[in-house]
Amino acid sequence: MGEASVNIVIGGEAGQGLVTVGEFLSRALVRAGYAIVVTQDYLSRIRGGHNTYAIRVDSREVTAPTEGIDLLVALSAQTLSLLGDRLTPRALVLADAAHGLGDHPGLAVPYKKLCPKPLFENTAALGVLGSLLCLDPAWIIGLIREKFAKKGDRIVSDNLAVFQAATDWTAAQNTSFACLAPAQSRGKRVMLNGNTAIALGGLAAGVNFGSFYPMTPGTSVMQALIDHSDRMGVVCEQAEDEIAAVIMAIGASYAGARPLVSTSGGGFALMVEGVSLSGMLETPITIVVAQRPGPATGLPTRTEQADLDLALHAGHGEFPRAIFAPGTVEQCFHLAHRAVDTAERFQSPVFILTDQFLADSSRDVVPFDLAALPQVARPLMTMADPAGYQRYAVTDSGVSPRLVPGFTEATVVLDSDEHTPDGHITEDLSVRVTMQEKRMRKLTGLTRAALPPDLYGNADGATLLVCWGTTLGAAQEAAAIRNAQGEKTAVLHFSQVYPLASDAFLPILETAKRTVMVEGNFAGQLARLIRRETGSVCDALITRFDGLPFTADYILERL
Repeated sequence: MGEASVNIVIGGEAGQGLVTVGEFLSRALVRAGYAIVVTQDYLSRIRGGHNTYAIRVDSREVTAPTEGIDLLVALSAQTLSLLGDRLTPRALVLADAAHGLGDHPGLAVPYKKLCPKPLFENTAALGVLGSLLCLDPAWIIGLIREKFAKKGDRIVSDNLAVFQAATDWTAAQNTSFACLAPAQSRGKRVMLNGNTAIALGGLAAGVNFGSFYPMTPGTSVMQALIDHSDRMGVVCEQAEDEIAAVIMAIGASYAGARPLVSTSGGGFALMVEGVSLSGMLETPITIVVAQRPGPATGLPTRTEQADLDLALHAGHGEFPRAIFAPGTVEQCFHLAHRAVDTAERFQSPVFILTDQFLADSSRDVVPFDLAALPQVARPLMTMADPAGYQRYAVTDSGVSPRLVPGFTEATVVLDSDEHTPDGHITEDLSVRVTMQEKRMRKLTGLTRAALPPDLYGNADGATLLVCWGTTLGAAQEAAAIRNAQGEKTAVLHFSQVYPLASDAFLPILETAKRTVMVEGNFAGQLARLIRRETGSVCDALITRFDGLPFTADYILERL
C-alpha cells in the first residue's frame, strides 16, 4: 500500500542548493497529484549557517508541518548532529559517503562517483529521493528539461544522465523504506507560497502600483509583483526607505492608482506616520506586514505573530482600519483581493498580517477562479457638478465621493491638517467634531462588512481551539487527532482580526466546554483584543515565540 505521509527534510549550509532540491521535488510531487506543506528554516546569512527545507507530503490533504523526520537529506556533516533527535523509527538518512551516517540507518550516497562535477550533486539527490519515494521519474525529468532548457542541450543531457545514474544506484540498494502511497485524484493543482499568492490576489484586484524597501520576509511580495509587472502594467518602486515607500503609495492612490506596500515589523514601524496620513486624507492604501520575531532586528528569518497590536494601534489619533490575517495560501489570495477592495470602498488603510512561515511555505492549491471574484470598488472619474464637488462631503456612512483628479474640472483638495468638507485647512473646532465623527462612522460599515471567524467542527461542549492567521493548519490537525481519541475538539479561526464581528462568534465561545487561544506571540494579543472588545475571557492560552511555526504535536503537548 505504501506510506500515506512522509516528512522529508533537506539540511545543509546556505549556498549548498538545498532550496533547489526542495523546490524541484515539491513541484514534482504536486504535479504527480500529492499534497504538500513546505517549511523553510534559514539563518540571516548569505552563506554558511545551517538551513533546512522541509516537505511534508501526503496522498491526502495536509495542512501543517510536523516534528518527526522520515527522510533526512544531510548535505553537510552538521545536519545529523542538529536534527538526528527528530528522526522517526522508520527514518532513513541520506548523507554524502564522505561524511558518513554515524549511528543512523540510511544510505551513504557516493556523490563524487555519481556526479562528474559537484555542481550536479543536487540532481543526484533528486534521483535518490525520487527512487526512494517511488515517484514516477517522468515528473522530475520534465522539470529538469524545463529548468535547464535555456542553458542548452548539453546541460540538460548532463543533468539527466546524473539523475538516471542516481536513480539506478538507489534502486540497487537494500532499503526497507516504504514507497509513498499512490496519490488520490485531486484535480489540477499549482504550487504557490503565501507571498506570491498575496501578490496575485492584489493583481486580481487591480493593483497597479507597488512600493517597498526590502525587508525579510515581506520583500518577496513585491518580487512577485515585479515578475508580472511588464505583462500586467504595474509600476514597482524600491524606495530609499520605508517612509518614502508608504508616502509614494499614498500619492499614487490620490492619483487613482491601486497601491500595495510590503514590509515587516521594523519597516512598518517607520511607516506609522504615513498610516496616520492615509487616515486623515481618507486615501486607500493596502499594506502587507510579514511578521517576524522582534523587538528590533530580532530573528529576521524566523516566524511570529506579534505585530497585531502594532497594526491595530499604528498611527497617532483615531481613524478606522481593517486587519486581515490569512491562514492558508488560498486565503492569502482571496484576502489580498478583499483587502484592496476594503481599502477602496472605505477609503482607509487596510493591513494584511502574514508571517515568515506562510511567506515561505509552498502548498498545492486549486487554480483560482478569477471570474468568480467580486468587483472591486472604484473611485469616480466623472461628476455631474464639478464646481460643487466636496472631497470630504459629510455622509451618513462616513464615506465621501472620491474623485480622481485631472479627469474633470473639479478641484480635488486634500489636507493633512483638519479640514472642511471641501478639503481646505480649518481650526474651527465645531468642524473638527463634524469631520472626526464622519471619519469614524466608517468603522460601522467596516464592522458590518467584517468576515466572521470560521468554525471547524462542533463547538458545543468541546474544547475550542481559537486561533488566527497561520496557526490554522496546526490547530486543525491537533483537533482531528483529539477527536479520533474521543476528545471532542473544534477550531475557531479568525482570518479578520479587526474589526471583530462579535455577534458571529460570541455564541460559539459560550457553548464551548473550554476555550484555548493558540497564538504565535508571548502575550496572547488576540485574546486580549477579544476581551477588550467583548468582555469574553479565554480559559487557557498556548503560545509560541521561539521563531518556529506551530505543529499539532506542539499544541497537543501543551493541551
